[in-house]
Amino acid sequence: MLIEVIEKLLKDRSTLVAGSVVMAFEEVCPDRIDLIHKNYRKLCNLLVDVEEWGQIVIIHMLTRYARTQFVSPWKTDENVEEEYNENNFYESDEEQKEKDQKVKKNYAMDPDHRLLLRNTKPLLQSRNAAVVMAVAQLYWHLAPKSEAGIISKSLVRLLRSNREVQYIVLQNIATMSIQRKGMFEPYLKSFYVRSTDPTMIKTLKLEIMTNLANEANISTLLREFQTYVKSQDKQFAAATIQAIGRCATNITEVTDTCLNGLVCLLSNRDEIVVAESVVVIKKLLQTQPAHHGEIIKHMAKLLDNITVPVARASILWLIGEYCERVPKIAPDVLRKTAKSFINEDDLVKLQILNLGAKLYLTNSKQTKLLTQYVLNLGKYDQSYDIRDRTRFIRQLIVPNEKSGALSKYAKKIFLAQKPAPLLESPFKDRDHFQLGTLSHTLNSRATGYLELSDWPEVAPDPAVRNVEVAESSKEWTAVLKKTQKPTEKFYSESEEEEEDSASTSASDSESGSESEKEHKEESSGEESSGSSSSTGISSDSESEETTAKKTSGAAEESDSGDIKKKAKGISKSRSTFSSSDTESSSSDESSSNSKSESDSNSDSDTGKSRNATSSKKGEKTVQDRKAPNKQDVFLLDLDDFYPVTTPVAVPASAVLSPSLTADLEGLSLSGSSVIDVTTQVFVPTKTHEMLHRMTGKGLSAHYQFSRQPCIFGDRMVSVQVTLTNTTDQKIDNIHIGEKKLPPGMRMHEFNPIECLDPERSVTVSMGIDFCDSTQTASFQLCTKDDHFSVSIQPPVGELLLPVTMSEKDFKKEQGMLTGMNETSATINVAPQNSTGRVIIERLMKAANLGVVPSGQDKIHRFAAKTVHSGSLMLVTVELKESSTAQLIINTEKTVIGSVLLRELKPVLSQG
Repeated sequence: MLIEVIEKLLKDRSTLVAGSVVMAFEEVCPDRIDLIHKNYRKLCNLLVDVEEWGQIVIIHMLTRYARTQFVSPWKTDENVEEEYNENNFYESDEEQKEKDQKVKKNYAMDPDHRLLLRNTKPLLQSRNAAVVMAVAQLYWHLAPKSEAGIISKSLVRLLRSNREVQYIVLQNIATMSIQRKGMFEPYLKSFYVRSTDPTMIKTLKLEIMTNLANEANISTLLREFQTYVKSQDKQFAAATIQAIGRCATNITEVTDTCLNGLVCLLSNRDEIVVAESVVVIKKLLQTQPAHHGEIIKHMAKLLDNITVPVARASILWLIGEYCERVPKIAPDVLRKTAKSFINEDDLVKLQILNLGAKLYLTNSKQTKLLTQYVLNLGKYDQSYDIRDRTRFIRQLIVPNEKSGALSKYAKKIFLAQKPAPLLESPFKDRDHFQLGTLSHTLNSRATGYLELSDWPEVAPDPAVRNVEVAESSKEWTAVLKKTQKPTEKFYSESEEEEEDSASTSASDSESGSESEKEHKEESSGEESSGSSSSTGISSDSESEETTAKKTSGAAEESDSGDIKKKAKGISKSRSTFSSSDTESSSSDESSSNSKSESDSNSDSDTGKSRNATSSKKGEKTVQDRKAPNKQDVFLLDLDDFYPVTTPVAVPASAVLSPSLTADLEGLSLSGSSVIDVTTQVFVPTKTHEMLHRMTGKGLSAHYQFSRQPCIFGDRMVSVQVTLTNTTDQKIDNIHIGEKKLPPGMRMHEFNPIECLDPERSVTVSMGIDFCDSTQTASFQLCTKDDHFSVSIQPPVGELLLPVTMSEKDFKKEQGMLTGMNETSATINVAPQNSTGRVIIERLMKAANLGVVPSGQDKIHRFAAKTVHSGSLMLVTVELKESSTAQLIINTEKTVIGSVLLRELKPVLSQG
């Protein structure tokens, strides 16, 4: 039902509706892209006129849509590079021409793809930073690489905003600058750090400058970095030293310069700067250790003064790793550190043990006793890590009878060639998240994040976005007809359309009804106004009839002259014709004609007085609602959801059709109880383990209940399953296999996942009809090679949908659910749970309940209905004296009621 409403609202042409309905679409059914097809072009064209926050939602939705409907525009760039980067010198001109034609034919942008890019481009000048960011991410993910450069100037403009906006924009620029440096190189000076910038902004600017560094601008950047190292902000100074190290690794021309500069920093007074320099130098020396024996000696001399554990550990590792290049210094360093072993940090102790082991293997004459002394100290250390490492090293390097075969390879194990570490940007792994999202900012999948799909190999049929223009042509014909009768333009346009339909369709005009196909919205407008006042409906409908008959009176008089005579006799018994719908609709053609004529004659004199006596407010409402009919501004039609019969013209007292009467009764406040399903207030974040990674051979699965309406069926509970690949290999074809469900239970499985990359996760939605029971849904989760038995068991609180009702309706329904349908218990309430706010919060966290307004402070009421059967579940918490409370549950489902009571008792009694 909700999806039908969204589908209807998506067709609305009002810019006021577009943003809100797309937001509802994203929350309720984001996977139903079939609803967007017909409205895609309209949304693109409306985008500029939608309010700013609506623009953001629409742009993000259209980004996801475009990635599923169009082929990648980046293939052209790749093909061009492949063709022209390696010029095949010996190819003939004809072969080269053929290749050029293939490259051109390879890709032609879809007109709808171009429409989206063209209509979003002006929004880069928006005053709202979020809109600019949304367009920037759209161009990044959808535009050809040659066109994506236009976003860089707009993003740099946002750096003049407040620090919160700067932080988000700089994070996204940092991700972009890794893949496409050329976009931001012209704006390098915009990322220079200011003294007033907070640390988070300084660090991000530093990251971007490091990403943009190349042979041309490195000298300028290094001069800038030298200034940053002297900053009073020590965290920023340490980050600058890391940036210098990355530049030295990436640009070989300046490696020696950077290394010498870092060595100079070793004499800095600040310990943090020295420690960070040591760590970075250690990484740089691993790339070319043969030429830097002097630096290692210099660092060994600093060991006495440096106290930061990470720096001390780095120096010890360097000396141990290259002990053969400093044979005189290494044993002395071991002697000094052995003295202070018991006072060192665990990280340093481990490196002292490693240094001793390496020296024992390479220079045992000088270091044998020292190593054994260190191993004895480690044997009785308080840290089990140190004790374990000591035992391992002793068995490996000191041969004895118990030594295994590994001791022969001790030297190869300890002194093996280590690969140089890669100094990479921390933003390198963020590109798999969509730019501008919370997940990208946190570098972690946030709840509700929707992944961008990969480009399809072949574009789906673009014809699905074509819209029929039949309705608009009818409107134009109606307009042309109206221009022929300018003198009769007194009433609203919608009434003139009634007139047109009356003249074109003889049978419909005789019965006095509107054509349902062409004027569905007028009828709904009358029905909606009728819900407020039946008198207003009768008077309005009579006046509409009058005008319709009046304008077509000349034609009818010319058709038959005898009708006037019949009309005089029949007009006296008008009440007979208006007694019921059945009578008026079943009357023969002549009587219907005569009735119509009598209405037109009798009402012609009294039409003004009737309009005067009818409610002016009701009349204005009807006319106002009818006026925009031509623009299709109506948001919701009752006709779309209920089988309303064709309206019949009733001249005296407006008699509603039976189905419409039933609809209007539901709107009246004085009728039966009004119980509506409401949105969830609390969405639980608790996840349940479905498959452990050890059992699943690297595939883990967790599920949670989203408390969202299930898109797969009204009776199903929506379950979100998060699948994670914890291995270093792809997992193919993840799907649901054999199901072992209890009788009556149904499950809508998720679509098979073709491939899940290493260390990646994907969230999918399932629907399960638990039949209002807490029975387990068991099934097999399968991959290409394996299948695992898993199960999902719902807490009873997740089998409910929250509803809203008045306190009066609650008491009325509760009065009908007594006796066997009522379960209660007295509980001791924890002191911190005695306030109303806490009670509501804790109960709604435990179960999907809706709050019912209560006029008493000590009584709290909640209402819900079961997902499968729709049975009411009424919960009452009545606080008593001496910290006790009575918990009452009324429901037809006595089993669920007792289980829910058992689960809610500890919620209030425990702290």
